[in-house]
Formats: sequence, C-alpha cells, structure tokens
Amino acid sequence: MSKFELKPEESVLVLIDFQERLIPAVAQRDKVIKNANLLIQLADKLNVPVIITEQYPQGLGRTVPEINENLAGCKLVEKVKFSAMVPELQEVLGALGRKKIVIAGTETHICVFQTVRDLVEAGFTVHVVQDAVGSRFEENYQSGLELMRDLGAVITNTETVIFDMLKVAGTPVFREMSKLLK
Repeated sequence: MSKFELKPEESVLVLIDFQERLIPAVAQRDKVIKNANLLIQLADKLNVPVIITEQYPQGLGRTVPEINENLAGCKLVEKVKFSAMVPELQEVLGALGRKKIVIAGTETHICVFQTVRDLVEAGFTVHVVQDAVGSRFEENYQSGLELMRDLGAVITNTETVIFDMLKVAGTPVFREMSKLLK
C-alpha cells in the first residue's frame, strides 16, 4: 500500500467542522466549500464512506447548507474536543477497516491539525486536501499545513485526489467529474 496512492476501496473522506459560525470567517471559504463538495461527489460516485464532524454544534451551529445538502447517508460525529479522533470516530473507522483518510475542513491549524496528528499517531495514512481546508488567517493556514507535512501527512489538492482515485479517463465517473471541474 503506497502512502501516496489513493484507492477508493482503501479510503474514507472526513469533513471537519464546516459549521455555520465557523465558515463565514474562513479565508477563501467559497473555494474551500466548492472543493469539499467535489470531494463529496467523488466519494458518492466511488462508494467512499464520508464522515462529517461538528465541533460543539450548540455553540458553533450545524454544518452549513452548502455542504449539508450533499451529505445524504454520511455519518455525523459530534465532538467537543478539537481533535475529531473521539471514540465515536475511532469506532466508525475501525468498523470500516480502511487505513487512508482524506481530510477537508476547518480550521487548518486547530481541529484539522489535531485530527491529523491523532490519525497519524493511530497508524492511518492521511491526505490533507490543501484547497479544501481553511483558516481565518493565511499564516495559521500555512503553519497548519507545515505542521501536518512534518507529521507525515500527504499534502495534496482536490484535482490530485480526484484523478488519483479515478485512475483512468473515459469512464462514466471520469466524464461526470470532468464536467464538474470546468
């Protein structure tokens, strides 16, 4: 199993804290949401399980409608810890038996970083989608990415994830995803 190769049957998409009171403050939020939705659509077409987390939803609100409308059938994990590696997520990941985690979400330097740290320490291979994660401030975003790279996470982007999981052109899913990327 190559660290850098993504296969649908080995992967899980984890969306971290795309919430009503967090997203409005995130720099480049429209791009982050657009790319997260592309990843959700890819996951749906390739049968990749999707898990979404919400940090203290009573205070930070629920998942924003722009993301939530695409999440039928995904697993929701509520948390108060900044890291999403709470017992419920550990249980779901254990039941799935997949060792590659693709990450999108907010904020890069807090909840995303702490989740990635804990996933790597638990033996998962983690791909952080840099154009589908965000923070309020650029320097926090950059330092979060650097920390995660230092931990051993693969820092990638939406198109790399899409085409790596697709592997070949000419399939119906390739054509569908290609239209969405234009």
